[in-house]
Amino acid sequence: MQRRAYTSYEHLSARKQSFIPKTGVYPAGFRAGGVHCGVKKNGNKDVALVLSDRPCAGAAVFTTNAFKAAPVLVSKATLAKNNGGLYGVVTNSGCANAVTGAQGLVNAERMRAVVDELVDAPLSALTMSTGVIGQQLPIAKIEAGIRDVYTKLSADHDQGWMQAAEAYMTTDTFPKLLSGEFKVGANSFRMAGIAKGAGMIHPNMATLLGFMVTDAYVEPKLLQEALQYAIDRSFNAISVDGDMSTNDTIAVLANGASDVRIEQEGEAYTVFRDGLTSFAAELAQLVVRDGEGATKFVTIHVKGAETFEKAKQAASHISTSMLVKSALYGQDANWGRICASLGHCGFEVDPSRVSVSFVPADGSERLKLMVNGEPEEVNEERASEILKFEDLNIEVDIGLGQSDAKFWTCDLSHEYVSINADYRS
Repeated sequence: MQRRAYTSYEHLSARKQSFIPKTGVYPAGFRAGGVHCGVKKNGNKDVALVLSDRPCAGAAVFTTNAFKAAPVLVSKATLAKNNGGLYGVVTNSGCANAVTGAQGLVNAERMRAVVDELVDAPLSALTMSTGVIGQQLPIAKIEAGIRDVYTKLSADHDQGWMQAAEAYMTTDTFPKLLSGEFKVGANSFRMAGIAKGAGMIHPNMATLLGFMVTDAYVEPKLLQEALQYAIDRSFNAISVDGDMSTNDTIAVLANGASDVRIEQEGEAYTVFRDGLTSFAAELAQLVVRDGEGATKFVTIHVKGAETFEKAKQAASHISTSMLVKSALYGQDANWGRICASLGHCGFEVDPSRVSVSFVPADGSERLKLMVNGEPEEVNEERASEILKFEDLNIEVDIGLGQSDAKFWTCDLSHEYVSINADYRS
């Protein structure tokens, strides 16, 4: 995948600035845009629209939260009836349209209906909403916003895609936008994606709002299978605070504007699936890097498991330990908390086979903390140096098999509490 150049938001740290793309390599046939319609009181963009100039195959994964938001229910129904003739995704931020009863469903359906009218096609769009739970959408403002942004759609990076990404933001500190190009034999396809999320991030489907679009054509059933595979190794492998939203949706649209067509399993499908997975993982990692109050980006790499599922289960359990996350914030090399979390991860572990190491982000020599159940004599000064890095890799080898999995998380800071203590104000 091609790498992107980057620009900056002046108020952000240099590190966060580095994750905002300055240019992009966008899929053919798609246009995007974002505007302010009046949902957000601060004047920031709050309506986004991404449209294809031709029908798309579609796939999505939705939250398993019992309080599924109205846009989730409407999008599920849309996809069930029309997974081969979608045109786009319409999104508002500032109001989640969750726990809003019958009127919430009417409003979500109205968002889709406006797009249907504009593109002259039924069931044309998936709907997404994010923001405060329990409040009705100001649907008249949003409808006007959708019509406004439709007139401003652009394939350009600055005037189209970046504005759409900005319209997704709530407590996010930077827009999460990626694009790239992939080769399939002699042909290539492009992909772009937008995500939002900084809090209420924990897997049991996708943990946030996001979508990816591609100018490859992928048969809808295969597209759904590829998305689920990718989700399990990306958006379902991140955690900020162990809480899951009512609105979580990750979708992918494929419009076939390139020469790449995937209509059956085989080498081309595998290349697409793996490309989608790596792309989704990079997009998901941006969410963790922007975790509310986070000061560290942490990769938990569990090796030596009997299956991928068990490796992921252990990595997830460690990643969501409040004690582990607090120690990381305090730059305390209290690796005993990692072992304690692993010890009740949900399956039997043999302590005599477990090894734990810190792997420095600068590529220097790893720091072994425990080897085959025996504690190492840890150089506390070196451990402190490693924990000062913003990026940290923790490797846990449980010595039971050949499978591994990675999980991405962040530390737990005082600022996280401050942000969520006054979220509605």
